[in-house]
Amino acid sequence: MAEILMKAASFVAIIAMGYCLRRAGFFKESDFGLLSKIVLKITLPAAIVTNFSKIELDPSMLGLALPGFLGGAFLILLALALNAHKSRDSRAFDILNLSGYNIGNFTMPFAQGFLGPMGVAATSLFDTGNAFICLGGSYSLAVIAKGEKGGFSVQNIVRTMLRSVPFDTYLFMTILSLLHWRLPECVVNFSGIVGGANSFMAMLMIGVGFKVSGSRSQTGRIVKTLGIRYGVSAALAAAYLFLLPIGLEYRQALVILAFSPIASSSPAYTGLIKGDVGLASAINSLSIVISLVLITGALLLML
Repeated sequence: MAEILMKAASFVAIIAMGYCLRRAGFFKESDFGLLSKIVLKITLPAAIVTNFSKIELDPSMLGLALPGFLGGAFLILLALALNAHKSRDSRAFDILNLSGYNIGNFTMPFAQGFLGPMGVAATSLFDTGNAFICLGGSYSLAVIAKGEKGGFSVQNIVRTMLRSVPFDTYLFMTILSLLHWRLPECVVNFSGIVGGANSFMAMLMIGVGFKVSGSRSQTGRIVKTLGIRYGVSAALAAAYLFLLPIGLEYRQALVILAFSPIASSSPAYTGLIKGDVGLASAINSLSIVISLVLITGALLLML
């Protein structure tokens, strides 16, 4: 318990450091984009390569991509149901800001720190399914819900996913693992050094980008959205832990994945449909705080 709390406190301290450094002027708000590129295109792919290189991937594990997709799809359907008699804008907003999971930037460091290579592999496969939702699927459906031109397109979603370096790395390493091919040792050693920085860089990036900009009049909307999101998350976590007929280490990974924050791409996509970006940013930032508490609590109970 002490080790879990110490690691979790370290993650909180790094986030706080990033936030304080931005407030002090060491980082500018625009630096978030640079840090995000470093995480998504360098340290996260390296961490994926390193952890996949330590395991033998069983074909049955590929099914772990399904909860990542179905969890996001369920939240989209729930957003549609809850907004059936509301405005198109409200429907589109909830599609984007209820669904999707922030795995690479947030949950992956927890998997690295607490669950080991098998947990990282399970997290990576889950995120492969999640990619269909947060890398274009939810945005395409939000565009349709709002009644704008250029609706749902599988081709556009696939093209967007293939432009994602983490997704390409997931795909490449999964294929190598299934074929029982291994990368040269020098490549694995290099990726280990680079990937070891992923937890620090991801948490620092979150701190630099943390911002609550929703107005006080929107407090009710924020509470409702986060209440629905984490109510569903708790139900899914319980189902994963107690109902799935798979190994305990995989179920533990799915529990912390269920409590992941809302996809970091949601505020950007909200801006593209001319939605309330301030409200989306507030919901997204607060979801990070809530997920930090819930994931730490879940780890204390499970490990």
